[in-house]
Amino acid sequence: MYNLTGKVALVTGAGGKNGIGRAIATRLAKEGADVAVNDITEHPYAADQADWQGLPDVAREIEVMGQRALSVVADVGDMEQVKEMVDKTVAHFGKIDILVNNAGTMAGKDRVPVVDLTEEDWDRVQRVNVKGVFLCSQAVARHLIAQGTGGKIINMSSVTGKRGSARFAAYSASKFAVIGFTQSLACELAPYGVNVNAICPGLVDTERVTHLASVLMPGHLPAHEQLSEYTRQSEANVPFGRLAEGADVAKMAAFLASDEAAYLTGVSITVSGGSVMD
Repeated sequence: MYNLTGKVALVTGAGGKNGIGRAIATRLAKEGADVAVNDITEHPYAADQADWQGLPDVAREIEVMGQRALSVVADVGDMEQVKEMVDKTVAHFGKIDILVNNAGTMAGKDRVPVVDLTEEDWDRVQRVNVKGVFLCSQAVARHLIAQGTGGKIINMSSVTGKRGSARFAAYSASKFAVIGFTQSLACELAPYGVNVNAICPGLVDTERVTHLASVLMPGHLPAHEQLSEYTRQSEANVPFGRLAEGADVAKMAAFLASDEAAYLTGVSITVSGGSVMD
């Protein structure tokens, strides 16, 4: 549907088998892009997915589609590692045209009331979700400006970046920040032909749902019941009656990465099946 032939994309947080990052990376490849995939380790969910090898498997999927692939392990919250990741991508492919800032923290001890939230957990969330977006965008933007051929930066926010909720203060604050950052960067990069937009998904059926259920559902329930109940409650709030899939988000990313979105910049598009309407 969208012709990305000849384009090079970098997608962060792409190592999960059921993750948004993998869905976006493979969708961009399907549209003709060569893709560099990143995560903090090659296999971020190794303990849960013995049949999945993480980034190497994503890279192989992209190559099977006939596109070039590169897997790069890097911490998006570390400036030197980000610079090295971007430099490796440019050295391997010759350029970067598209950045998808998808990496985010795992749900954990930060999903508590503010009065119980530790400074350490607050900082951990902001370091990845906000600082990571800043560092990756800065590094790639410098290449896009130097290339002089325009480009696309797509930041992953969330519906909680538009509407806060209890026990999500650290995460919600980080995703609100991503929207503000997106708007500011869009203004700065428009003269260079670079579009900067954000996607705001609702709950997506990925590995993170299990982790969310474990911290938000009653602790006395077995893990499978926690997941079942959390999923049931979440689906009840979606007019379409189901959680989003990675493919739902990937479709929007492919659109924003394409020339069809050439006149869109600074927007934050909700992909939630109607659970949040704006």
